[in-house]
Amino acid sequence: MRWRIDLSYDGTAFHGWARQDDVRTVQGLLEDALQTVLRLPERLAVTCAGRTDTGVHARGQVIHFDLEAAVEPRRLLRGLNGVLPADVIIKAVRVAPEGFDARFAAIARRYVYRLCDEQSSWDPLTRGHVLRVGRPLDVERMNAAAKRLLGEHDFAAFCKKREGASTVRALLDFSWQRTAPGLLEGTVIADAFCHSMVRALVGSVIPVGDGRQEIDWPITVLSAGVRNPAVVVVPAHGLTLEEVRYPADNELAARALESRQVRGEVHQRG
Repeated sequence: MRWRIDLSYDGTAFHGWARQDDVRTVQGLLEDALQTVLRLPERLAVTCAGRTDTGVHARGQVIHFDLEAAVEPRRLLRGLNGVLPADVIIKAVRVAPEGFDARFAAIARRYVYRLCDEQSSWDPLTRGHVLRVGRPLDVERMNAAAKRLLGEHDFAAFCKKREGASTVRALLDFSWQRTAPGLLEGTVIADAFCHSMVRALVGSVIPVGDGRQEIDWPITVLSAGVRNPAVVVVPAHGLTLEEVRYPADNELAARALESRQVRGEVHQRG
């Protein structure tokens, strides 16, 4: 039987999602917790919707795992939250519908990047989740630049390429708004992301917002098709995976098959 778990975590003290030897990762803690709570002789492998990098947070991460033994969902939820540290919270445990794959069945991931561009609004209590920017930003200029990047493109200029992996992505939304004086939120939605793509996209519009670059600069970088050293990959701590979206249950299997054929084993990362 396949199970789905929805979880949130503060990425500050993690070396990203993927299990690694001798470092603290979300996958490592979660797989160890499942082994403990389910009293399994071996570690249970889990698959996530998006492999977040070191320091990236998540409110809407989704995973799946396969298990032969019967499990009571509420008991598993309580058990996991009882053994996991305070920076990881299990929000829901349920039996996954037929054809569900946390990674390949997803149709979109929504990330939010948070900035503060006024020193009077800098807050030490949010320093681990909001990037402090030293210059005031023009949201209208940032939105004008971001809008030009929407659509399906080869985002090689904003990604760390992997051998044999596609960098073609459909960017569905890239927009900015002020949520309070000095505070900005950038929403980035795509069918999938390659390594460092979100943070590079954000890094391309910040200099537009503060006037150092023209509005057309990010689309010029994209069109060049190669990494531009002038594009700063912004720090991870301002980035949060907020949501993973899936199609209707009867479309899950077809979506998973399509994603595998198009992207193979490419990592979905911010």
